[in-house]
Amino acid sequence: MANKSIADIRINYAKKQLLEEDAEYDPIQQFSKWWKEAIESEILEVNAMTLATASADGIPSARIVLLKDFSEKGFTFFTNYESFKGHQLADNPRACLVFFWKELERQIRITGLVQQVPAPESDSYFQSRPEGSRIGAVTSPQSHVIESRKWLDDLYQKNASLFAGKKIERPDYWGGYIVRPVVIEFWQGRPGRLHDRLQYTLQENNEWKMERLAP
Repeated sequence: MANKSIADIRINYAKKQLLEEDAEYDPIQQFSKWWKEAIESEILEVNAMTLATASADGIPSARIVLLKDFSEKGFTFFTNYESFKGHQLADNPRACLVFFWKELERQIRITGLVQQVPAPESDSYFQSRPEGSRIGAVTSPQSHVIESRKWLDDLYQKNASLFAGKKIERPDYWGGYIVRPVVIEFWQGRPGRLHDRLQYTLQENNEWKMERLAP
């Protein structure tokens, strides 16, 4: 395996198909359908998704974050507003999310506009987190340069002592974003690289148009 060429690494996808007559008219309902199947498949960290953002001048950046909610309104995740992605979203409130569920040979790509969720929603989710995660959110100046791991660990322990037996309030610089989709693509791996791709595009009348894309 160590000497195997990268070009020779390939899998022939053949588990499922995605046909128009089997797809939901609404992409959120289609996502919900696939989400349920992914949950039932016990995929590890099924809610892990790539979040791609870009600066005001178009320089892209991507990282893995965790989906925490979805509805007809959009897809929600939480983070530090003062992080690198937070600054990019402030300057350019557009993003793309990508799920890849290799166990099902499926990919979902969601492109949309981004807004911060209302403060009460962020408060509620913050209080649902484990205590260690809440202390971590208060402690970490996410994406900023720090002097050492020891500095971070010492600050965490200081905050853990400070908040011992007390309610940890959500800091103003931490909260949720919702990605309101305008395009959603569902990708199903097929043999011979002739994959199924169904794209839903939001129209001016707020209805969705479904089209098949060439693989």
